[in-house]
Amino acid sequence: MKAEALRLKIWITGAVQGVGFRPFIYRLAVETGLKGWVNNSPQGVKIEVEGSRPQLDQFLARIRDEKPLPAIIHDINVAYDAPVGFARFEIRESDDAGDKTAVMLPDLATCPDCLAEIFDPQNRRYRYPFTNCTHCGPRFSIIRALPYDRPNTSMAGFTMCEQCRAEYEDPTDRRFHAQPNACPVCGPRLALWDSRGNMLAEGDAALRQTAAVIQAGAVAAVKGLGGFHLMVDARSAEAVNKLRGRKRREEKPFAVMAPHLEWVKRACEVSEFEARILLSPQSPIVLLRRRREPDAMTLIAAEVAPGNPYLGIMLPYTPLHHLLLADLGFPVVATSGNLSDEPICTDEYDALERLAGLADVFLVHNRPIVRHVDDSIVQVVAQREMVLRRARGYAPLPLRSTELLPAALAVGAHLKNTVAVAVGHDIFVSQHIGDLETAPALEAFERVIGSFQQAYAFEPAMVACDAHPDYLSTQYARRAGLPVVTVQHHYAHVLACMAEHRLRPPVFGVSWDGTGYGQNGTVWGGEFLVVDDAAFTRAAHWRTFRLPGGEAAVREPRRSALGLLYALAGETAFSDPYAAVHAAFSPAELTVLRRLLERGVNAPLTSSVGRLFDAVAALAGLRARATYEGQAAMELEFALEGIQTDERYQFDLRPGEPMVVDWEPLVHELLEDVRRSVPAGMISARFHNALVEAIAAVAQAAQLEQIVLTGGCFQNRYLLERAIQRLGRAGFRPCWPQHFPPNDGSIALGQLIAAAREHSRE
Repeated sequence: MKAEALRLKIWITGAVQGVGFRPFIYRLAVETGLKGWVNNSPQGVKIEVEGSRPQLDQFLARIRDEKPLPAIIHDINVAYDAPVGFARFEIRESDDAGDKTAVMLPDLATCPDCLAEIFDPQNRRYRYPFTNCTHCGPRFSIIRALPYDRPNTSMAGFTMCEQCRAEYEDPTDRRFHAQPNACPVCGPRLALWDSRGNMLAEGDAALRQTAAVIQAGAVAAVKGLGGFHLMVDARSAEAVNKLRGRKRREEKPFAVMAPHLEWVKRACEVSEFEARILLSPQSPIVLLRRRREPDAMTLIAAEVAPGNPYLGIMLPYTPLHHLLLADLGFPVVATSGNLSDEPICTDEYDALERLAGLADVFLVHNRPIVRHVDDSIVQVVAQREMVLRRARGYAPLPLRSTELLPAALAVGAHLKNTVAVAVGHDIFVSQHIGDLETAPALEAFERVIGSFQQAYAFEPAMVACDAHPDYLSTQYARRAGLPVVTVQHHYAHVLACMAEHRLRPPVFGVSWDGTGYGQNGTVWGGEFLVVDDAAFTRAAHWRTFRLPGGEAAVREPRRSALGLLYALAGETAFSDPYAAVHAAFSPAELTVLRRLLERGVNAPLTSSVGRLFDAVAALAGLRARATYEGQAAMELEFALEGIQTDERYQFDLRPGEPMVVDWEPLVHELLEDVRRSVPAGMISARFHNALVEAIAAVAQAAQLEQIVLTGGCFQNRYLLERAIQRLGRAGFRPCWPQHFPPNDGSIALGQLIAAAREHSRE
């Protein structure tokens, strides 16, 4: 007896557009003997298939088991109905109706099959720098609107040739419905310009000539996937210093793009896990410990990362990069194509203007970049991946909520800004935008918000922002004409980590960073918070001290040191016992700073652990002035190299509401070590170990098993790993940021969670 036919309706949500999902469904339906159709919609993928119940059950089971590797399925909703008599299975035109909730997929690194083609002289895509398929290539950087179809991307202006069209329409081809599909006949093309925009070469000649220019020691601006890189020979101190001078970047480390993994292993220590991350579809910059052998040290100029035992390394992730690095055969610095504090350039004509004086030549192409996307940065801590900058390869994959979220926009922090929107059950956190210090940065911030609103036809009902009234993001929120939810900075840090790990209150949050607007008018940054169902309580904090000159102390650790000594010793801080600290200042500077501290004018109180790190680095003689954010703290961490000890400085835990962790005993012991010329590495170890013990002491007092360790200070490997071990031994359950940054890149996520919590109480 023939089994009765049924029609199965399927709605799939998640990252299922731009990954070859419809071709996968087509092949699966044909193999299973089903008829019907599949299409993209603004919500995801819709499928209708007809067949027997066993056929339909097999089809449904295989969707999850055999889905394309980059696809992420959130939900599969099904309903059965009477058959309508489909004649065949087909891919139908996309449906534009309804709310836009589909997930935009991140850009994906070149797959092995495409890589083989561009290096095969017999292949029609030999040395074609825009080769891609359903498994790889541009996604987020080219999408203008949902659903993800070619007319909704920056490839709309390129008409496929007959051969590309045949691939696109062939169900057996891996380019079946690959939206960016192109070849040398019909796709984007390269051009090499001089610094005035005059054409020097086109096509493959442009690529080969760029390699020659870099090899000769010049600076090349290269338009890639999500913006421009500035590239120079990473082996050449002269070339690297030339770039530093032009970019006004004195000491901050540069990222390096290496030709292949084998080269990386010659220069750096690479674990199996780190190698997998380097080779992953995300292909981020990975912070790797540099090998100290003499041969390894010659592979990269010391000027790439002065005084830093780590290198930020990435592998080529587009065909263009693979071809360029293969032609060169050596690593290049690949730093963002911008001036300091400005967003990365995405348009070639804008680049000619903004990068004038920085680059000698410009390798450009005619595929528009819809939105800027920087390289992501990752490090491995406690044998887990920790994303430090979430951009290419990761953004804008959403964080899924079990609850329906209010339509909210979160505008993030002032530094390392990202924004976030809530659409249904999904929280979409933008790519890294950067520091909102300049007019171009603010324009980029507003563009990103606009692009999310356009892509998702999103109209927020409220906007969440930082409590700091002077942040440009906060001022934007105030001008939006919507209900505003202000969120304390360190509370947002804890909520972001809780959301990532799906933690339920109560949670004990250790939130340490450089600067955050405190509820009592002081600068917070060394906070111990208890988060319950309703809000948070400040359970404890580090003892405060003044920062003479306010924000200037961020750039000058010597000021934090002076403020700390003034809190410790008062007027005595300016007497002979502390003469070693005074040497970092001129007499005139000391006079001014003394006046600021005495009067409490332009000398805000802070509990910041970030500034405590700065003070200790200055007192230990490591860094009086910083040329980039976090430099002093990093050098204090680097000083730990080769030091193994459980010795620590003392501190006092003063009872109260909140409790106060008093650093006074710590500073007295530290100063005695400095007086006795104890090496900076031992001072650093004793300081770090004291911080870890302080976390354990306050956790014991709070008596909450679930602990979150977050904030920029926990980018410090030693601090985080020691804290995880110490808390684990004491019976606590520590969590820390992994897929979203511990720094201010996650503030927008936390703000959005705070807005949802507030909305649920109304």
